[in-house]
Amino acid sequence: MIYGSIYHEKTYAFLPPRVQQALAFARTHDLAALPKGRNDIDGEDVYVNIAHYTTGERSEKIWEAHRIYADVHVLAAGTERIDVSAIERMKMGDYDPARDFIPAAGEVDASVVMHPGDFLVCLPSDVHRSGVMVDCPA
Repeated sequence: MIYGSIYHEKTYAFLPPRVQQALAFARTHDLAALPKGRNDIDGEDVYVNIAHYTTGERSEKIWEAHRIYADVHVLAAGTERIDVSAIERMKMGDYDPARDFIPAAGEVDASVVMHPGDFLVCLPSDVHRSGVMVDCPA
């Protein structure tokens, strides 16, 4: 897990080129203006999934992990908590290769409060649960 601000470009220059490409896209595009769903940045290598939702209770949200892609979360509006846990401490479900998705269950190791412009990179070893409300739904 790597947490930071999309505006601290030089601080995160060590990140892999594809992650830097995703963060540069977030810095230079109005994410809120993009259509919901998949928007290609660099074909299958880098793309953005735009989701509009209201945050809610932890119990309403699902844990997920991926095998192929790093998941770069960038918040465009509101506030959101993202829970993270190490994969070895979680009960993992069946892998769906078409979606690069693995459901999971378990306890929270860490949590990050996201504000507009913040990013969180979840690597395949980071099981994560997004959409958790901070103080109230947002």
